[in-house]
Amino acid sequence: MPGPLPPTELYASERVVVLVSCVLSFVGSSLLVCTHALWPELRTRPRQLLLYLSLADLLSALSYFYGVLQDFDKTSWDCVLQGALSTFSNTSSFFWTMAIALYLYITIVRGSPTGTGLLSCFHVVSWGVPLGITVAAVALKKIGYDASNVSVGWCWVNLDAEDRVLWMLLTGKVWEILAYVTLPVLYILIKKHINRAHAALSEYRPILSRAPAFQPRTSIADKKLILIPVIFIILRIWSTVRFILTLCNSPAVQNSVLVVLHGIGNTFQGGANCIMFVLCTRVVRTRLFSSICCCHYDELDWPLQRSDSYWQRPEPHKDKDVPGPERTKPLLSST
Repeated sequence: MPGPLPPTELYASERVVVLVSCVLSFVGSSLLVCTHALWPELRTRPRQLLLYLSLADLLSALSYFYGVLQDFDKTSWDCVLQGALSTFSNTSSFFWTMAIALYLYITIVRGSPTGTGLLSCFHVVSWGVPLGITVAAVALKKIGYDASNVSVGWCWVNLDAEDRVLWMLLTGKVWEILAYVTLPVLYILIKKHINRAHAALSEYRPILSRAPAFQPRTSIADKKLILIPVIFIILRIWSTVRFILTLCNSPAVQNSVLVVLHGIGNTFQGGANCIMFVLCTRVVRTRLFSSICCCHYDELDWPLQRSDSYWQRPEPHKDKDVPGPERTKPLLSST
């Protein structure tokens, strides 16, 4: 690899933007955790996985906030600590994001039953692998000051490490690139399966395809499935772009626009999840606004307000004329 580029200078305006992004991500992740804690009726398995993702994003936002606030210029004990926390939480976030997609694929497309065994496996992989990588990186003194060429003020892989490219891959980039491939494939397969299920249901029950409420809710659910990998890639791609530019020793890595996009992309995942699964999910949004505004909502209407995604508890389908009910049941009722 060519010699390292000179350090990237961070301007005050860039730091302020990234710090605001960290705060919004922290608030968004906290809101997701609070909704899970306050309302037991929302504790479905997908939202339970979303809770673990939010915890990882929460820790990530805190560690990045400290890193950007400090804007390290050398390796120090707090630089290593911050770098270790952000490496662990960021890598864990990748794993939980892929775990959610894999869970939805298994339950929706494959129709396979899931129990505590699968959840335990997710925990071992999504917490254990990042922890093992982080401990190894710290023990081998690979975490440290990186001149902000592959970060935005925070510490990551030590600039002086001879095998820094290998450790950049192990501590984030290889999992990030894997997610770029895995997420679109899984969500496309899920969406195709849902479309086939809707087509089968419409064939046997044509009246549903003309129902006013059916198509909008189906459309919203489909859009969410598309947006999940799209938003992930839009947020994370700038980090990958700067990583590649650093490998090419290109001065473009210090472009202010790229630096800001990288900072927002790495820190705003919790905020994006909150927008998707709190503010853009009617059941959760209604309940949240009800609590905030102290408005009275008829509790009898609460169970009837169906979610626009798979993220709420499905209602069993009772029409025996539809073929393969065990495979279409959780999909069609939840949309």
